[in-house]
Amino acid sequence: MPITIKPRVDAALLEFAEHEATQLELIDPQLVPIGARLREAVVGGKRIRAAFCYWGWRACGQADSDAAVRAAASMELVHAAAVTHDDLIDASALRRGLPSTHVALLDAVPGAPDPEWAARSLAMLVGDLLMSWAGQLFTTCGLPSAYLARARPLWTVLARELIAGECLEIMRTGAAHDPEDSLQIIRYKTAKYTIEHPLQIGGKLGGASPALLAAFTAYGVPLGEAFQLRDDLLAVFGDPEHTGKSNLDDIAGARPTALVALGLRGAAPADREELQDLLGRADLDVSDLERFRKILERSGARERVEQLITARTRAAHVALARAPLPPAAATALHDLADAVTDRSL
Repeated sequence: MPITIKPRVDAALLEFAEHEATQLELIDPQLVPIGARLREAVVGGKRIRAAFCYWGWRACGQADSDAAVRAAASMELVHAAAVTHDDLIDASALRRGLPSTHVALLDAVPGAPDPEWAARSLAMLVGDLLMSWAGQLFTTCGLPSAYLARARPLWTVLARELIAGECLEIMRTGAAHDPEDSLQIIRYKTAKYTIEHPLQIGGKLGGASPALLAAFTAYGVPLGEAFQLRDDLLAVFGDPEHTGKSNLDDIAGARPTALVALGLRGAAPADREELQDLLGRADLDVSDLERFRKILERSGARERVEQLITARTRAAHVALARAPLPPAAATALHDLADAVTDRSL
């Protein structure tokens, strides 16, 4: 993946997390497991949100800057907070093949009257602190205060729309599955904070024109939707060794994904009834997964999601081709568009 700033983002996050986690642990030795979890939260990942923020900055004609890299790294702390909360909401046991925060922290509360409740509560607080860290790293990145002031209002928009998407997913889980409702959820829960908002924040830092910010939206929203649609396919059809999560999570959670909504819409009556029977069950096994996959393929849902990904990726490339970008930024953003959507199942 063409994210040349990844090692620099990794280094910035590790340095920041080490300092902040140490300060937390100095309050009381009992907080050491929390500090450890905070450090682990910033390890790994492709750093795509940081990359989009950085290239939003460079798209304005700005030069490479360590301060801009640190500002971009703050986007990864938003992501770390979001996945911590998301795993908690979804009761996902794994993240990147390792125990999720609320599972890992069970070891920190062995004597609690209700260890699961205590661990979940700690995970919620870890996610809250990670989001606070995002704002802290951004404001202390080293860019001039006037630059930061240009971008700061977008943080309000990012938080509002991310929470809106999470709320809509919770409120629509188990309800009637509608593809348009599912696309709205992914637009706000994932697409915007993954691509559009990082690009626009980077652009605002760099002094982007209204026309360039509009181009970022025309590129970022369909590309962000394509990114999440690919994730929805990977969640069911991908290899857990690569995805780091169980293929059964979305099915057992009856998540209102576009893949499931399209499956229910296109399935024959008997298949539709079987899909509805499988959704939300806690006792699913490998044979159930195979039945679920076959129905999604027979219904045309898998193929339809691939078509949606292709159409949205193409729209992003078209928007980018029309944007007034420096050559390096144009190349990087075209490459990133392919990288985030063309991931192997």
